[in-house]
Amino acid sequence: MEDSKLPLALRSNLLDLFGQIEREFENLYIENLELRREIDSLNERLTGDGQTVEGGDPTKGALKTKASHSTSQLSQKLKTTYKASTSKIVSSFKATTGSRALCQLLKEYMGHRDGIWDLSVTRTQPVVLGTASADHSALLWSIETGKCLLRYAGHAGSVNSIKFHPTEQMALTASGDQTAHIWRYMVQLPAPQPPPDVSAPCDDDQDSSDREEGEVDGEGPCEVPTVRVATATLKSHQGVVIAGDWLVGGRQVVTASWDRAANLYEVETSELVHTLTGHDQELTHCCTHPTQRLVVTSSRDTTFRLWDFRDPSIHSVNVFQGHTDTVTSAVFTVGDNVVSGSDDRTVKVWDLKNMRSPITTIRTDSAVNRISVSANQRIIALPHDNRQVRLFDMSGVRLARLPRSNRMGHRRMVCCTAWNEENQSCNLFTCGFDRQAIGWNINIPALLQEK
Repeated sequence: MEDSKLPLALRSNLLDLFGQIEREFENLYIENLELRREIDSLNERLTGDGQTVEGGDPTKGALKTKASHSTSQLSQKLKTTYKASTSKIVSSFKATTGSRALCQLLKEYMGHRDGIWDLSVTRTQPVVLGTASADHSALLWSIETGKCLLRYAGHAGSVNSIKFHPTEQMALTASGDQTAHIWRYMVQLPAPQPPPDVSAPCDDDQDSSDREEGEVDGEGPCEVPTVRVATATLKSHQGVVIAGDWLVGGRQVVTASWDRAANLYEVETSELVHTLTGHDQELTHCCTHPTQRLVVTSSRDTTFRLWDFRDPSIHSVNVFQGHTDTVTSAVFTVGDNVVSGSDDRTVKVWDLKNMRSPITTIRTDSAVNRISVSANQRIIALPHDNRQVRLFDMSGVRLARLPRSNRMGHRRMVCCTAWNEENQSCNLFTCGFDRQAIGWNINIPALLQEK
């Protein structure tokens, strides 16, 4: 076999792309095997009730009745519950009677011109949603109406992360232009609209196939106020800045970069206070504790590190090893736990007081991206490469899977999740590389009751 005439860099990029395609097909293949096992199990149940599925092919959607009127009713119920499309196979056969109250589509947020990497909800009034996109912009949205309120256009590269100040109307964005920006915003919420009459069970898992890539429903942010100048520009990194977060109190921020370091800055002066080194490969995420001066950084080196700034004279670091592939994110819970997600298709729950081994391991069928944990109920939301979003409790029990159908859900990889909790129900926001963010209303009491 003769040597390739392609330049080495181009050949390397092609090999990487083909590797990603191979992994996606592998995920689909594994899902298909699971489908076949569930279909075989369903066939056995039907046979036990005196029925067979015609041809053993669920895409035909026809049930053959062999017995009495009661069996015919069961057949009709199964056809209604376990719907099959001619183009796609339903990949969940779990009947969820009454589960329509669990997950309700709140709003879709469309207007970015490229994939959305990250999203966050403000911690001050007015409560708005922020999204960070590969189109070099960050957008602020009205949660209730889905209207874009403001655009930040100060970066010269992909905006990879957005986090809001704990008490002031300020945002921190991290970018591929090797900088992080702190900028102020002022928004006025529009009048609320009646909620849409759209709901679905959390385990409705049909795939989306009717909408083409790039097709946008609804209005984009055509004429919205635009902020182009940052209050502060943090420039100390030598590579892509992939994430950032505010330390408790909001007087310092931490940023994580592909230069294998995390930087701690003073907000008021933009001064670099500490450079946190030790990771062997590019960083993927950083997160701060809600009430203590603790920072966690994750990396492609399969580890995440806990940095302790509670004692000004001692800056200790602990290394957590337990994953076998890139740790895509690690986040604090309100208690003494850290939850980490990885490309190795696992999520692990750790006790800060004992870092030797995880207390819970959740195994999934697809790489896990930027996770989030609800503060009140401590529910983990997992966004996946295979477009799924799953909810688990801290002990690893699966609670639900968000709808993914022709009517709703993401059409591409889901990149990030973020919670906004209020009273008994709460909102979960998801974003993906299909250029949209989606808000879901999650009925937590009903969800836990189903458990």
